[in-house]
Amino acid sequence: MARKIKDPGFGYSSSKNARSIINKNGSSNVVHINKKRSLDDFYSFFIEISWSKFFLIILISYTLLNVLFGLVYTLIGIEEITKSTGSFFSDFLNGFFFSAQTLTTVGYGGIAPHGIASNIIAAFEAMIGLLSFSFITGLLYGRFSKPKAAIKFSKNIILREFKDKRAIMFRLMNSRKTVMIEPKISVTLAITDPKTEKYKFYNLNLERDSIMYLPTVWTVVHEIDEKSPLFDLSNDKIASLTAELYLLLQYHEESFAQNVYQIHSYNFNEMEVNVKYKPSYGYDLDGFAVLNHDTLSEVEKM
Repeated sequence: MARKIKDPGFGYSSSKNARSIINKNGSSNVVHINKKRSLDDFYSFFIEISWSKFFLIILISYTLLNVLFGLVYTLIGIEEITKSTGSFFSDFLNGFFFSAQTLTTVGYGGIAPHGIASNIIAAFEAMIGLLSFSFITGLLYGRFSKPKAAIKFSKNIILREFKDKRAIMFRLMNSRKTVMIEPKISVTLAITDPKTEKYKFYNLNLERDSIMYLPTVWTVVHEIDEKSPLFDLSNDKIASLTAELYLLLQYHEESFAQNVYQIHSYNFNEMEVNVKYKPSYGYDLDGFAVLNHDTLSEVEKM
């Protein structure tokens, strides 16, 4: 008899058009409203955003700072740093490029502050430049050094005959060339009750929930036996359920010398019935094991 568990943190309420709470990359899909912001959130924000957004923000901030100081140098009199051209735009460009040299502490020497006002502004800008690049350097280190799992999950789950019973399976592998040490996985099944639109949660028993190490592929198997919440359902009924699998995987990552975690989810509309996974690894002529990352989700008929 399957035993329900208490809410694991997702809430009991469901909806017909509800999206998964977990994205495919393991990030949260929850929209936060009325969230209070603080300066402490800036570090987390810059660590979590994508690399493209990170460098775009740096580029925009760098440009805006130089535009601001370029305007300041132009308005106090461009003669403070170089001879005026008589054109506001040309004088602004001279101020902009002088600002870039000051902010980055390059100082080519072609343009230099001559007056008290320009020297004060240049000194202040140089301080901002030093602080800014120190901050960016710290963020770059934080992004590179942050422990991250690199697990690749199969795009599908399968329902098939297994050991005179039935089983739900999915596969995973390490995207890195390192060996996963002592990987351990837990799987929670969330089924939406069509009458009440409430979630029912179950911890699924697995054939193996941990192994010593993983150099190739791990097929995670939930046998549908008398203890499974899916035992009394036909294959068609299981495949038509409004349900999701929520996974939590942890293992020791050699690259960071510490444990890392990754979450993932599968919707039951990603299920394929009466198929089996194709082999993803074999051996070459020299006897070396060869792991093909492109075949992780490939299946064939039983």
